[in-house]
Amino acid sequence: MPTITRVEKLLSISSEPLTPAPQANPELVRDYPLGSELLRLLGRKNGFYTFESALHVFPLTSESVNGLSLAEWNSETLWRNDYGGLTLGLLFFAEDILQNQFCLSSSGVIRFEAETGGTRLMADSLENWAEIILRNYDDETGWKFASRWQAAN
Repeated sequence: MPTITRVEKLLSISSEPLTPAPQANPELVRDYPLGSELLRLLGRKNGFYTFESALHVFPLTSESVNGLSLAEWNSETLWRNDYGGLTLGLLFFAEDILQNQFCLSSSGVIRFEAETGGTRLMADSLENWAEIILRNYDDETGWKFASRWQAAN
């Protein structure tokens, strides 16, 4: 029996893709060592939600009714502008319910704290990132907060 990877497990418990699979490999991820891993992930499921929408992975491409694409979310004219140079060299691909970000850097997957702009290296691959998320989804995504809010509202 084949072993399921952590990325496959994360995909298996997530929503349907937010948009159809992308047709092209964009230049957006070219400068990141883990860019090809992100393309493979989004090729399998082009954006999704999981843990009762506590984790949102942005699609590579979007259709306006389904929210922002990876390029749109990473635009300097959107939220990144408020952080100045703190976002340079980072490609933001996912966010938790509290708008803390997960991003690619030259070092691997970084967690970017929305409130402070602080960063910490989380993982050296998307597989290891998925393992951390699956193992500790409450702390990493704010799931308990999201679940309680959804139950109350």
